[in-house]
Amino acid sequence: MNNNKLIKKFDKQANTYDRIREKEIQRKWREKLIKEAKGSVLEVAVGAGGNFPYYNPEKIGKITAVDFSPKMLEKARVAALQYHLPVEIIESDIDQLEFEENQFDTIVSTLSFCGYPQPLQTLENLSKWCKPRGQILLLEHGISSNFLFSKLQKILDPMFVRMIGCHQNRNIMELISLSAIEIQKVEHHWFDVFHLVWAKPKK
Repeated sequence: MNNNKLIKKFDKQANTYDRIREKEIQRKWREKLIKEAKGSVLEVAVGAGGNFPYYNPEKIGKITAVDFSPKMLEKARVAALQYHLPVEIIESDIDQLEFEENQFDTIVSTLSFCGYPQPLQTLENLSKWCKPRGQILLLEHGISSNFLFSKLQKILDPMFVRMIGCHQNRNIMELISLSAIEIQKVEHHWFDVFHLVWAKPKK
């Protein structure tokens, strides 16, 4: 799927993502993860700013927020003002950006690795851009450890990719284990569909 088609899919979902920010869906997970963010922050695939309510302004410097959907970023700009956060918005595909090595204290990704065409390369970039003593905070979803549920995910995967650009059948923990980041702590939820990961770069 080319980027233009994918961007249009996410543009159409901007209003839905904006409403989700105010609801309880995944709130406790986001809050637990995002409250750990500190210093200079890079948030990839920021969407409509779903994590903005959970940042602690006293712990962070600036949030560099990246997304390739202009409609999502319109919502994120409003959310940044609403929650009084210092946010720099960058409209771009994260895989086409080049930041300096060891630039960020914290890198955040929530529910984005279902969509990247080359997730291992993206993880490599996150490791490269994170300071050696920095942290990489992930909330991601993937294939379940439950046989019946995982079978359903595999069946539905082509439909989800076609409709919203999101893979249901990726083995997120395996991808991370093969990547350039090192897990420090992890939680698994909902038959191992959702994963909270506290990690650091492998330097």
